[in-house]
Amino acid sequence: MATIRLLSYNIRSMRDDRAALARVIRRLEPDVACVQEAPRFAFWLRKRRWLARKTSLGLAVRSRPAGLELYAGPRTALLHRRHRLLSPVPGLHRRGLVLGLLEVGGARLVAASVHLDLADRPRLRHAEEIAAELDEAREHFQAPVVLAGDINEEPGGATWDFLAKRFSDGFATAPSGQGATYSATVPLTRIDGVFADSGIEIVRCGVPDEPELLADYPLATDHRPLLAELRVR
Repeated sequence: MATIRLLSYNIRSMRDDRAALARVIRRLEPDVACVQEAPRFAFWLRKRRWLARKTSLGLAVRSRPAGLELYAGPRTALLHRRHRLLSPVPGLHRRGLVLGLLEVGGARLVAASVHLDLADRPRLRHAEEIAAELDEAREHFQAPVVLAGDINEEPGGATWDFLAKRFSDGFATAPSGQGATYSATVPLTRIDGVFADSGIEIVRCGVPDEPELLADYPLATDHRPLLAELRVR
């Protein structure tokens, strides 16, 4: 049974030390990287391609709105990709969802990247829209779903609990390394998550804590990466 390495990472539009960012991702060797705050303004595609080259990953979605991206590792085949904008909220950033049907080592799964709002009510509303979209994707592709991203809320909040009731919370299920994902400089809160269907076994999930990685985290971006090892049952 293939083990799939899935990374969730908010890269703050690559405004920090890009070399450190690339080092972190290379060391983690993801089969799929669910990225939030990917560049979306000047030279956005050039910047995303630069990161792909430096990390030996492939761009899977290449969609500008909402700043979301999927990167696929060398042994990952992209079978389908989709981007959807969520319902607009006046005065707030437009949020979205990107997902890909992927095959890794003969196992298929749907991986989705999201970045939810800072405001409580829009965050929950968008989580409900995302859950409905993933229900449709699971049925359409006949493959289990994993959702990863910046939830902008800690466990115990309404949106986090909504997701945790529908999916398995990766770190709560199989903790490995450290839990806090924000901030990279002073990590105090767990606001980034990996949520998996019952058809996916979570082997381990957390912030890798090797010394060389811990030294690079504050240089690379303001979040710490969340890495999950998964197996499709």
